[in-house]
Amino acid sequence: MSLSVRPQRRVLVTKINRSQSFAGVNSSADRPFRNLSAFTPTVSRKTGSRVSRMFSMSHKSPPPKVPQPNRLDEVYEALKKGLTAYLEVHQLELEKLSTQIRESKRNSRLGFLYDLDKQVKSIERFLRRLEFHASKIDELYEAYCIQRRLRDGAHNMVKAYSTGSPGSREARESLAEASKGYKEYTENMCLLENELESQLGEFHVRMKGLAGFARLCAGDQYEIFMKYGRQRWKLRGRIEVNSKQVWDSEEMVFLPLVTEFLSIKVTELKSLANHVVVGNVSCETKDLFAALPQVVAVDINDLGTLKLSLEVTWNPFDKDDQPSAASTVNKASTVNKRFSTYNQSPPDTPSLREQAFYVSVHQAGLLRRHGRW
Repeated sequence: MSLSVRPQRRVLVTKINRSQSFAGVNSSADRPFRNLSAFTPTVSRKTGSRVSRMFSMSHKSPPPKVPQPNRLDEVYEALKKGLTAYLEVHQLELEKLSTQIRESKRNSRLGFLYDLDKQVKSIERFLRRLEFHASKIDELYEAYCIQRRLRDGAHNMVKAYSTGSPGSREARESLAEASKGYKEYTENMCLLENELESQLGEFHVRMKGLAGFARLCAGDQYEIFMKYGRQRWKLRGRIEVNSKQVWDSEEMVFLPLVTEFLSIKVTELKSLANHVVVGNVSCETKDLFAALPQVVAVDINDLGTLKLSLEVTWNPFDKDDQPSAASTVNKASTVNKRFSTYNQSPPDTPSLREQAFYVSVHQAGLLRRHGRW
């Protein structure tokens, strides 16, 4: 997958001897979005690194003062598409596990069947919670649309009373009442927009590395700074002799936002007082609402000679105690391995007729052995 890069004017940086492509070029404001191809470079991570989280109250965005209905419509459509994909993925996994249970009732151990049944019940609970979550988002969006229509009606009334003559006292009172209603509906839209934003879940971002098409040299050091609303993530990395990359941080959890875009700034650290800005881009995030983890690539400079690769996993819930796609879907590989292991030599249970046949054969063997046949 690729992230759409929003046009953004950059500052012209100093010239670099190794490659002209690392210098940030002034980009025109009307430059079209760029769609980038995905890739997966090799990255070595330092031991002991952990996931950084952004759940302090300072990172929670306050309700906006001016609603953004057009932007909210785009995010809502992308969110519904992601939730639908989540439901489809888990429904397929549920059908697959149910099929395995039906096929293995005779030729599998009870422990294996019990494990499969627990996974089926876990996915069923997750599906019910996911459907409830989707219905809650629909209700919030419907309430938002109602407030938007009321706000548009109040705006038209204010415009009509304002263009006409002041007239009587009743006209002035009607204008004041319409203005009060317009303000109230605007506040309601802002509150609903903030509430809907809190239902977007979370983005788990994993650093995959930089790729420079033979322009990354051993010993180079880079600093990557990501800004997403009030959320920040700064990490530093170094290019090793064996073309591997070592980064001081590997994961970050971002809370999705409605009106904000992900800003990425890459700086090459050359000396204490000589840092060169390689690129500074702003990326769209509404395409990250997907059921399965996806690797996205971002062009850091205009020529596309330096790319940043990130693995993004979307969790529709922002609580750690809730199951996610990775915790349920990834169990399929383990189930398949155990299924094949148990089916190599299944302990078949003989029927009553087979048991009677085995008993008669055994008795005949005993009679033949003692000479009584």
